Amino acid sequence: MARGLRLPADLLRTYGEQVPGSRGNDVRGDGPPAPELVDAMGLSGDLSFAPRLGALLEIPAVRCRAALALGRLGAREWTAPIARWLSEWSGLDHTAFAVALEVMGDPAAVPHLLRWLAASGEKQVYDVHHALVRLTGRDPLLPERASGPAYAAAVCAAWADGRTERAPVVVRDLVVESGTRARFSVDGGAGRIRVGFDPPSPGSSWPRWGRSLTFDGKPLYRVGSLCDTCELGLSLLDWPDEEVTRIAARMRGRLAGLDRLDAALLAEWIPVLSELETGHHRAFPLDLPLEEVSEPARSWWYRRATARAQEDGDEGEYDDRPEDWWPGVAHFQLTAPVPGGRVPFTYGAFMPSQPPEALDPATVARHAAAIVAGERPAAVVLGWIDDRYVEARHEERWLVGAVLDGHPRLTAYAAAGVPARVLLLARAGEAGGADGGLEGLAEVAAAYGCQD
Repeated sequence: MARGLRLPADLLRTYGEQVPGSRGNDVRGDGPPAPELVDAMGLSGDLSFAPRLGALLEIPAVRCRAALALGRLGAREWTAPIARWLSEWSGLDHTAFAVALEVMGDPAAVPHLLRWLAASGEKQVYDVHHALVRLTGRDPLLPERASGPAYAAAVCAAWADGRTERAPVVVRDLVVESGTRARFSVDGGAGRIRVGFDPPSPGSSWPRWGRSLTFDGKPLYRVGSLCDTCELGLSLLDWPDEEVTRIAARMRGRLAGLDRLDAALLAEWIPVLSELETGHHRAFPLDLPLEEVSEPARSWWYRRATARAQEDGDEGEYDDRPEDWWPGVAHFQLTAPVPGGRVPFTYGAFMPSQPPEALDPATVARHAAAIVAGERPAAVVLGWIDDRYVEARHEERWLVGAVLDGHPRLTAYAAAGVPARVLLLARAGEAGGADGGLEGLAEVAAAYGCQD
Protein backbone atom coordinates (compact mmCIF):
# COMPACT_ATOMS: atom_id res chain seq x y z
CA MET A 1 0.00 0.00 0.00
CA ALA A 2 2.88 2.40 0.69
CA ARG A 3 3.53 2.51 -3.07
CA GLY A 4 0.00 3.73 -3.74
CA LEU A 5 -0.97 0.79 -5.96
CA ARG A 6 -4.61 0.59 -7.01
CA LEU A 7 -6.15 -2.84 -6.57
CA PRO A 8 -9.35 -3.94 -8.35
CA ALA A 9 -12.46 -3.12 -6.33
CA ASP A 10 -13.90 -6.62 -6.76
CA LEU A 11 -10.72 -8.13 -5.35
CA LEU A 12 -10.96 -5.83 -2.31
CA ARG A 13 -14.57 -6.84 -1.71
CA THR A 14 -13.64 -10.50 -1.85
CA TYR A 15 -10.71 -9.88 0.46
CA GLY A 16 -12.95 -8.06 2.91
CA GLU A 17 -15.41 -10.93 3.01
CA GLN A 18 -12.84 -13.66 3.52
CA VAL A 19 -9.85 -12.33 5.43
CA PRO A 20 -9.84 -11.60 9.18
CA GLY A 21 -8.92 -8.13 10.32
CA SER A 22 -5.67 -7.26 11.96
CA ARG A 23 -5.09 -8.19 15.60
CA GLY A 24 -7.72 -10.91 15.34
CA ASN A 25 -10.60 -8.67 14.26
CA ASP A 26 -12.92 -10.65 11.99
CA VAL A 27 -14.14 -8.52 9.11
CA ARG A 28 -16.93 -11.00 8.48
CA GLY A 29 -18.46 -10.01 11.80
CA ASP A 30 -18.88 -6.58 13.33
CA GLY A 31 -15.17 -5.85 13.79
CA PRO A 32 -13.29 -3.31 11.69
CA PRO A 33 -11.46 -4.40 8.56
CA ALA A 34 -7.71 -4.77 8.49
CA PRO A 35 -5.99 -1.37 8.29
CA GLU A 36 -4.34 -2.42 5.03
CA LEU A 37 -7.76 -3.01 3.51
CA VAL A 38 -8.88 0.46 4.62
CA ASP A 39 -5.87 1.97 2.83
CA ALA A 40 -6.56 -0.09 -0.28
CA MET A 41 -10.20 1.06 -0.42
CA GLY A 42 -9.02 4.66 -0.32
CA LEU A 43 -6.65 4.04 -3.22
CA SER A 44 -9.20 2.13 -5.30
CA GLY A 45 -10.94 5.16 -6.81
CA ASP A 46 -14.25 3.40 -6.20
CA LEU A 47 -16.68 5.68 -4.34
CA SER A 48 -18.91 2.73 -3.46
CA PHE A 49 -16.48 2.10 -0.56
CA ALA A 50 -17.22 5.52 0.96
CA PRO A 51 -20.19 4.49 3.20
CA ARG A 52 -18.19 1.63 4.68
CA LEU A 53 -15.21 3.92 5.30
CA GLY A 54 -17.44 6.61 6.82
CA ALA A 55 -18.79 4.07 9.30
CA LEU A 56 -15.23 3.55 10.55
CA LEU A 57 -14.64 7.18 11.60
CA GLU A 58 -15.66 6.41 15.19
CA ILE A 59 -13.55 3.27 15.58
CA PRO A 60 -10.21 4.10 17.26
CA ALA A 61 -8.19 1.34 15.56
CA VAL A 62 -8.86 2.56 12.01
CA ARG A 63 -10.49 5.99 12.17
CA CYS A 64 -7.41 7.91 11.03
CA ARG A 65 -6.86 5.63 8.07
CA ALA A 66 -10.55 5.76 7.22
CA ALA A 67 -10.55 9.57 7.18
CA LEU A 68 -7.47 9.65 4.95
CA ALA A 69 -8.96 6.96 2.71
CA LEU A 70 -12.11 9.06 2.24
CA GLY A 71 -9.89 12.01 1.39
CA ARG A 72 -8.00 10.00 -1.22
CA LEU A 73 -11.29 8.85 -2.73
CA GLY A 74 -12.51 12.45 -2.91
CA ALA A 75 -15.75 11.41 -1.20
CA ARG A 76 -16.88 14.95 -0.51
CA GLU A 77 -20.16 13.98 1.13
CA TRP A 78 -17.92 13.06 4.07
CA THR A 79 -16.19 16.46 4.26
CA ALA A 80 -18.54 17.86 6.91
CA PRO A 81 -18.53 14.72 9.11
CA ILE A 82 -14.72 14.59 9.09
CA ALA A 83 -14.55 18.30 9.93
CA ARG A 84 -17.03 17.90 12.80
CA TRP A 85 -14.97 15.10 14.32
CA LEU A 86 -12.01 17.49 14.73
CA SER A 87 -13.50 18.82 17.94
CA GLU A 88 -13.52 15.31 19.41
CA TRP A 89 -9.94 14.25 18.68
CA SER A 90 -6.49 15.34 19.79
CA GLY A 91 -2.94 14.33 18.99
CA LEU A 92 -2.32 12.32 15.84
CA ASP A 93 -6.04 11.64 15.37
CA HIS A 94 -6.67 15.38 15.13
CA THR A 95 -3.79 15.79 12.71
CA ALA A 96 -4.99 12.90 10.52
CA PHE A 97 -8.49 14.34 10.22
CA ALA A 98 -7.13 17.78 9.29
CA VAL A 99 -4.82 16.25 6.70
CA ALA A 100 -7.74 14.21 5.34
CA LEU A 101 -9.56 17.46 4.64
CA GLU A 102 -6.49 18.79 2.81
CA VAL A 103 -6.31 15.63 0.70
CA MET A 104 -10.05 15.88 0.01
CA GLY A 105 -9.51 19.41 -1.32
CA ASP A 106 -13.12 20.42 -0.66
CA PRO A 107 -13.65 24.15 0.10
CA ALA A 108 -16.81 23.16 1.98
CA ALA A 109 -14.54 22.27 4.90
CA VAL A 110 -13.46 25.90 5.36
CA PRO A 111 -16.47 27.18 7.41
CA HIS A 112 -16.13 24.18 9.74
CA LEU A 113 -12.41 24.87 10.23
CA LEU A 114 -13.04 28.55 10.97
CA ARG A 115 -15.66 27.66 13.56
CA TRP A 116 -13.26 25.15 15.10
CA LEU A 117 -10.58 27.84 15.43
CA ALA A 118 -13.01 30.25 17.05
CA ALA A 119 -13.90 27.64 19.68
CA SER A 120 -10.51 26.00 20.00
CA GLY A 121 -9.26 27.82 23.06
CA GLU A 122 -5.96 28.15 21.17
CA LYS A 123 -5.15 24.44 21.34
CA GLN A 124 -3.56 22.40 18.54
CA VAL A 125 -4.17 25.10 15.96
CA TYR A 126 -1.26 24.34 13.61
CA ASP A 127 -3.03 21.57 11.70
CA VAL A 128 -6.20 23.59 11.18
CA HIS A 129 -4.19 26.64 10.11
CA HIS A 130 -2.25 24.49 7.65
CA ALA A 131 -5.48 23.03 6.26
CA LEU A 132 -7.01 26.49 5.84
CA VAL A 133 -3.96 27.69 3.92
CA ARG A 134 -4.11 24.66 1.64
CA LEU A 135 -7.85 24.92 1.01
CA THR A 136 -8.15 28.69 0.56
CA GLY A 137 -4.77 29.75 -0.82
CA ARG A 138 -4.70 32.53 1.77
CA ASP A 139 -1.46 32.38 3.74
CA PRO A 140 -1.40 35.15 6.36
CA LEU A 141 1.88 36.28 7.87
CA LEU A 142 2.35 35.26 11.51
CA PRO A 143 4.79 36.86 13.99
CA GLU A 144 8.39 35.78 13.63
CA ARG A 145 9.51 32.97 15.95
CA ALA A 146 6.16 32.83 17.74
CA SER A 147 5.69 29.59 19.64
CA GLY A 148 3.33 28.02 22.15
CA PRO A 149 0.40 30.19 23.26
CA ALA A 150 1.71 33.21 21.30
CA TYR A 151 1.69 31.21 18.07
CA ALA A 152 -1.79 29.80 18.75
CA ALA A 153 -3.16 33.26 19.52
CA ALA A 154 -1.64 34.64 16.32
CA VAL A 155 -3.23 31.89 14.22
CA CYS A 156 -6.65 32.49 15.76
CA ALA A 157 -6.33 36.23 15.23
CA ALA A 158 -5.28 35.78 11.60
CA TRP A 159 -8.53 33.97 10.76
CA ALA A 160 -10.84 35.68 13.25
CA ASP A 161 -12.48 37.97 10.69
CA GLY A 162 -13.44 35.02 8.51
CA ARG A 163 -11.57 36.28 5.44
CA THR A 164 -10.58 33.44 3.13
CA GLU A 165 -9.95 35.17 -0.19
CA ARG A 166 -6.36 35.45 -1.32
CA ALA A 167 -5.14 39.04 -1.07
CA PRO A 168 -2.35 40.60 -3.17
CA VAL A 169 1.13 39.68 -1.99
CA VAL A 170 2.78 42.28 0.22
CA VAL A 171 6.52 42.44 0.82
CA ARG A 172 6.90 44.51 3.96
CA ASP A 173 9.37 45.46 6.66
CA LEU A 174 12.27 45.84 4.23
CA VAL A 175 15.18 46.68 6.48
CA VAL A 176 18.80 46.90 5.36
CA GLU A 177 20.72 46.22 8.55
CA SER A 178 24.02 46.81 6.74
CA GLY A 179 25.33 46.44 3.24
CA THR A 180 25.88 42.76 3.99
CA ARG A 181 22.52 41.76 5.44
CA ALA A 182 18.86 42.68 5.15
CA ARG A 183 15.53 41.32 6.23
CA PHE A 184 12.04 41.41 4.80
CA SER A 185 8.69 39.73 5.32
CA VAL A 186 6.38 38.24 2.71
CA ASP A 187 2.66 38.34 3.56
CA GLY A 188 0.41 36.16 1.42
CA GLY A 189 3.37 34.95 -0.61
CA ALA A 190 2.74 33.23 -3.93
CA GLY A 191 4.76 30.26 -2.64
CA ARG A 192 5.81 29.15 -6.11
CA ILE A 193 9.03 27.98 -4.48
CA ARG A 194 8.46 26.33 -1.12
CA VAL A 195 9.17 23.43 1.18
CA GLY A 196 5.92 21.72 2.09
CA PHE A 197 4.48 18.49 3.41
CA ASP A 198 3.88 15.63 1.01
CA PRO A 199 0.53 13.81 1.05
CA PRO A 200 0.80 11.04 3.64
CA SER A 201 1.81 7.61 2.43
CA PRO A 202 -0.83 4.92 2.97
CA GLY A 203 -0.02 3.01 6.12
CA SER A 204 2.20 5.71 7.60
CA SER A 205 1.87 6.26 11.34
CA TRP A 206 2.42 10.01 10.87
CA PRO A 207 -0.09 12.06 8.86
CA ARG A 208 2.55 14.77 8.42
CA TRP A 209 5.98 13.36 7.77
CA GLY A 210 7.70 13.65 4.41
CA ARG A 211 8.39 17.05 2.83
CA SER A 212 9.52 18.19 -0.59
CA LEU A 213 11.00 21.31 -2.11
CA THR A 214 8.51 22.21 -4.82
CA PHE A 215 8.52 24.63 -7.75
CA ASP A 216 4.99 25.59 -8.79
CA GLY A 217 3.68 22.54 -6.95
CA LYS A 218 6.04 20.16 -8.78
CA PRO A 219 8.38 18.34 -6.37
CA LEU A 220 12.05 18.97 -7.07
CA TYR A 221 13.75 17.37 -4.05
CA ARG A 222 12.49 15.12 -1.30
CA VAL A 223 13.60 16.85 1.91
CA GLY A 224 12.53 14.39 4.58
CA SER A 225 10.75 14.86 7.86
CA LEU A 226 10.83 17.48 10.60
CA CYS A 227 11.84 14.83 13.15
CA ASP A 228 14.75 16.48 14.94
CA THR A 229 16.43 13.18 15.85
CA CYS A 230 16.36 11.95 12.25
CA GLU A 231 19.10 12.96 9.88
CA LEU A 232 18.58 15.32 6.99
CA GLY A 233 18.78 13.88 3.51
CA LEU A 234 17.78 15.23 0.10
CA SER A 235 16.99 13.25 -3.02
CA LEU A 236 16.24 14.47 -6.53
CA LEU A 237 12.68 13.83 -7.74
CA ASP A 238 12.28 15.80 -10.97
CA TRP A 239 13.28 19.03 -12.68
CA PRO A 240 10.95 22.05 -12.63
CA ASP A 241 9.31 23.61 -15.64
CA GLU A 242 11.39 26.24 -17.44
CA GLU A 243 9.04 29.08 -16.50
CA VAL A 244 9.80 28.66 -12.81
CA THR A 245 13.55 28.68 -13.37
CA ARG A 246 13.17 32.10 -14.98
CA ILE A 247 11.79 33.67 -11.80
CA ALA A 248 15.13 34.66 -10.29
CA ALA A 249 16.52 35.56 -13.72
CA ARG A 250 14.52 38.79 -13.36
CA MET A 251 17.08 39.83 -10.74
CA ARG A 252 20.02 39.21 -13.06
CA GLY A 253 20.53 42.79 -14.22
CA ARG A 254 21.75 43.84 -10.78
CA LEU A 255 23.74 40.70 -10.00
CA ALA A 256 26.73 41.36 -12.26
CA GLY A 257 28.71 43.15 -9.58
CA LEU A 258 26.65 42.71 -6.41
CA ASP A 259 28.72 43.39 -3.30
CA ARG A 260 26.27 45.14 -1.00
CA LEU A 261 22.54 45.54 -0.42
CA ASP A 262 20.50 48.71 -0.28
CA ALA A 263 16.81 49.55 0.08
CA ALA A 264 16.39 50.57 -3.54
CA LEU A 265 17.80 47.28 -4.75
CA LEU A 266 15.47 45.22 -2.55
CA ALA A 267 12.50 47.34 -3.62
CA GLU A 268 13.40 46.67 -7.26
CA TRP A 269 13.34 42.94 -6.55
CA ILE A 270 9.92 42.91 -4.85
CA PRO A 271 8.22 41.15 -7.81
CA VAL A 272 10.64 38.24 -7.37
CA LEU A 273 10.51 38.23 -3.57
CA SER A 274 6.71 38.02 -3.83
CA GLU A 275 7.07 34.59 -5.41
CA LEU A 276 8.47 33.19 -2.14
CA GLU A 277 6.31 31.61 0.52
CA THR A 278 4.85 33.61 3.37
CA GLY A 279 7.34 34.18 6.16
CA HIS A 280 10.21 36.22 7.50
CA HIS A 281 13.29 36.17 5.32
CA ARG A 282 16.91 37.27 5.36
CA ALA A 283 19.17 38.29 2.49
CA PHE A 284 22.96 37.99 2.55
CA PRO A 285 25.57 38.57 -0.15
CA LEU A 286 28.22 35.95 0.61
CA ASP A 287 31.54 34.81 -0.78
CA LEU A 288 31.38 31.06 -0.34
CA PRO A 289 34.23 28.61 -0.99
CA LEU A 290 32.34 26.04 -3.05
CA GLU A 291 33.29 22.89 -4.88
CA GLU A 292 31.23 20.93 -7.36
CA VAL A 293 30.92 17.34 -6.19
CA SER A 294 29.88 14.49 -8.44
CA GLU A 295 31.37 11.56 -6.50
CA PRO A 296 29.20 10.25 -3.63
CA ALA A 297 32.22 9.55 -1.43
CA ARG A 298 33.23 13.23 -1.61
CA SER A 299 29.82 14.53 -0.60
CA TRP A 300 29.15 15.85 2.90
CA TRP A 301 25.97 13.78 2.85
CA TYR A 302 28.19 10.70 3.19
CA ARG A 303 31.19 12.15 4.96
CA ARG A 304 29.07 13.43 7.87
CA ALA A 305 27.76 9.90 8.39
CA THR A 306 31.27 8.42 8.56
CA ALA A 307 32.28 11.22 10.95
CA ARG A 308 29.43 10.27 13.28
CA ALA A 309 30.53 6.64 13.22
CA GLN A 310 34.05 7.70 14.20
CA GLU A 311 32.68 9.94 16.94
CA ASP A 312 30.79 6.95 18.33
CA GLY A 313 34.04 5.00 18.46
CA ASP A 314 32.89 2.46 15.90
CA GLU A 315 35.95 0.27 15.52
CA GLY A 316 34.43 -1.87 12.78
CA GLU A 317 34.24 -1.10 9.11
CA TYR A 318 31.54 1.40 8.22
CA ASP A 319 28.96 -0.57 6.25
CA ASP A 320 26.95 2.11 4.45
CA ARG A 321 27.90 2.80 0.85
CA PRO A 322 28.43 6.40 -0.34
CA GLU A 323 25.62 5.85 -2.85
CA ASP A 324 23.19 5.28 0.03
CA TRP A 325 23.50 8.95 0.98
CA TRP A 326 23.86 10.49 -2.46
CA PRO A 327 21.06 12.97 -3.37
CA GLY A 328 21.05 11.77 -6.96
CA VAL A 329 22.73 14.69 -8.71
CA ALA A 330 26.00 16.60 -8.82
CA HIS A 331 25.80 19.67 -6.61
CA PHE A 332 27.81 22.42 -4.93
CA GLN A 333 29.01 22.21 -1.37
CA LEU A 334 31.16 24.19 1.04
CA THR A 335 34.76 23.02 0.89
CA ALA A 336 34.78 22.83 4.71
CA PRO A 337 32.10 23.03 7.41
CA VAL A 338 31.44 26.42 9.00
CA PRO A 339 32.67 26.58 12.64
CA GLY A 340 29.91 27.28 15.13
CA GLY A 341 29.15 27.75 18.78
CA ARG A 342 26.24 25.75 20.17
CA VAL A 343 26.43 23.35 17.21
CA PRO A 344 30.11 22.62 16.46
CA PHE A 345 29.86 23.33 12.75
CA THR A 346 27.51 23.71 9.81
CA TYR A 347 27.62 21.62 6.65
CA GLY A 348 26.59 23.33 3.43
CA ALA A 349 25.10 22.00 0.19
CA PHE A 350 23.46 23.86 -2.69
CA MET A 351 21.36 21.75 -5.04
CA PRO A 352 20.74 22.56 -8.72
CA SER A 353 17.30 23.35 -10.06
CA GLN A 354 18.20 22.38 -13.61
CA PRO A 355 20.18 19.42 -14.98
CA PRO A 356 23.93 20.10 -14.69
CA GLU A 357 24.52 18.43 -18.04
CA ALA A 358 22.24 21.01 -19.69
CA LEU A 359 24.64 23.89 -18.96
CA ASP A 360 26.05 25.68 -21.98
CA PRO A 361 29.88 25.27 -21.93
CA ALA A 362 30.33 28.58 -23.72
CA THR A 363 28.38 30.40 -21.00
CA VAL A 364 30.45 28.73 -18.29
CA ALA A 365 33.66 29.70 -20.12
CA ARG A 366 32.51 33.31 -20.43
CA HIS A 367 31.87 33.53 -16.70
CA ALA A 368 35.18 31.82 -15.95
CA ALA A 369 37.04 34.44 -17.98
CA ALA A 370 35.21 37.25 -16.21
CA ILE A 371 36.03 35.77 -12.79
CA VAL A 372 39.72 35.45 -13.67
CA ALA A 373 39.61 39.11 -14.73
CA GLY A 374 38.32 40.06 -11.28
CA GLU A 375 34.57 40.27 -11.83
CA ARG A 376 32.23 38.75 -9.25
CA PRO A 377 28.85 37.93 -10.83
CA ALA A 378 26.41 36.67 -8.20
CA ALA A 379 24.20 33.60 -8.18
CA VAL A 380 20.88 33.47 -6.30
CA VAL A 381 20.23 30.66 -3.82
CA LEU A 382 17.09 30.02 -1.78
CA GLY A 383 18.25 28.41 1.45
CA TRP A 384 17.48 27.55 5.02
CA ILE A 385 19.17 26.31 8.18
CA ASP A 386 18.28 22.81 9.33
CA ASP A 387 19.13 21.71 12.89
CA ARG A 388 19.12 18.10 14.05
CA TYR A 389 20.09 16.09 17.11
CA VAL A 390 20.65 12.85 15.24
CA GLU A 391 19.74 9.77 17.28
CA ALA A 392 19.76 12.11 20.31
CA ARG A 393 23.57 11.95 20.19
CA HIS A 394 24.93 14.14 17.40
CA GLU A 395 24.17 17.82 16.97
CA GLU A 396 24.15 18.50 13.26
CA ARG A 397 23.42 21.70 11.36
CA TRP A 398 23.05 22.22 7.62
CA LEU A 399 22.85 25.22 5.37
CA VAL A 400 20.78 23.81 2.51
CA GLY A 401 19.80 25.67 -0.61
CA ALA A 402 18.43 25.41 -4.11
CA VAL A 403 20.14 27.40 -6.86
CA LEU A 404 17.50 29.65 -8.38
CA ASP A 405 19.74 31.43 -10.86
CA GLY A 406 23.44 31.24 -11.69
CA HIS A 407 24.31 27.60 -12.32
CA PRO A 408 26.98 28.52 -14.92
CA ARG A 409 28.44 31.14 -12.55
CA LEU A 410 28.77 28.69 -9.68
CA THR A 411 30.33 26.10 -11.99
CA ALA A 412 32.89 28.66 -13.15
CA TYR A 413 33.70 29.76 -9.59
CA ALA A 414 34.20 26.15 -8.46
CA ALA A 415 36.46 25.37 -11.41
CA ALA A 416 38.55 28.49 -10.76
CA GLY A 417 38.84 27.85 -7.02
CA VAL A 418 37.54 31.36 -6.32
CA PRO A 419 34.93 31.94 -3.56
CA ALA A 420 31.54 32.21 -5.24
CA ARG A 421 29.53 35.40 -4.86
CA VAL A 422 26.07 34.24 -3.76
CA LEU A 423 22.96 36.17 -2.82
CA LEU A 424 21.41 33.92 -0.18
CA LEU A 425 17.67 34.35 0.42
CA ALA A 426 16.77 32.41 3.56
CA ARG A 427 13.51 31.91 5.41
CA ALA A 428 14.16 32.18 9.13
CA GLY A 429 12.36 29.64 11.27
CA GLU A 430 9.45 27.25 10.94
CA ALA A 431 5.99 28.26 12.13
CA GLY A 432 5.27 27.09 15.63
CA GLY A 433 8.81 26.92 16.96
CA ALA A 434 12.40 28.14 16.82
CA ASP A 435 14.89 26.01 14.90
CA GLY A 436 18.24 27.73 15.35
CA GLY A 437 17.91 29.28 11.92
CA LEU A 438 18.91 32.81 12.85
CA GLU A 439 21.88 31.57 14.85
CA GLY A 440 23.13 29.42 11.98
CA LEU A 441 22.63 32.16 9.40
CA ALA A 442 24.53 34.61 11.58
CA GLU A 443 27.47 32.20 11.81
CA VAL A 444 27.56 31.71 8.04
CA ALA A 445 27.34 35.45 7.44
CA ALA A 446 30.13 36.15 9.95
CA ALA A 447 32.38 33.61 8.23
CA TYR A 448 31.67 34.44 4.59
CA GLY A 449 29.79 37.74 4.38
CA CYS A 450 30.99 40.31 1.88
CA GLN A 451 32.99 43.03 3.58
CA ASP A 452 30.78 46.01 4.44
